[in-house]
Amino acid sequence: MTTYAALLRGINVGGHKKVPMAELRGVMAGLGWTGVRTYLQSGNAVFTTGDEDPGGRLERAVAGHFGFDVRCLVRTAGELHAVAAACPYPAAELDPAKLVVLFLEEELAEGHFDALDPARFAPDTFHHAGSAVYCYFPDGMGRSKLPAALEAAVTPKVTMTGRNWRTVQRLIELAS
Repeated sequence: MTTYAALLRGINVGGHKKVPMAELRGVMAGLGWTGVRTYLQSGNAVFTTGDEDPGGRLERAVAGHFGFDVRCLVRTAGELHAVAAACPYPAAELDPAKLVVLFLEEELAEGHFDALDPARFAPDTFHHAGSAVYCYFPDGMGRSKLPAALEAAVTPKVTMTGRNWRTVQRLIELAS
């Protein structure tokens, strides 16, 4: 049995793709998963299962229950710890709402984002490492052009979903 965190992409945003967390917990428990907990309304869940493909299974269950497709990225507790440990920013010194991890569906080659000119997005910065992109938005993410540029560099081939540092830390706590 392995403990995972599921990161559902693009739900409960602007009234679209509504997924009440109580219903999501019910769907996940219905799959036979244990220890199902959710965090916030933005599609964060922690659970334990012996399934070999929990992400695919969750995507099918969500589509069947709610009637729309939702991409679900799944990370083990160990993978979440590794993401936190690899953060290139001094996370303890920064506002956790302004430090964001973009989780990628798959590991991308080093240099994948080299075509993006960092100066174009200043003061916002980013660092890519494997299947994560770490971003710092000193003035907040709301008006930044960086997230759209990063997403354009990977989609439609690779799914990406972001979580701020506070959420990453909370998911680690829930999964430990």
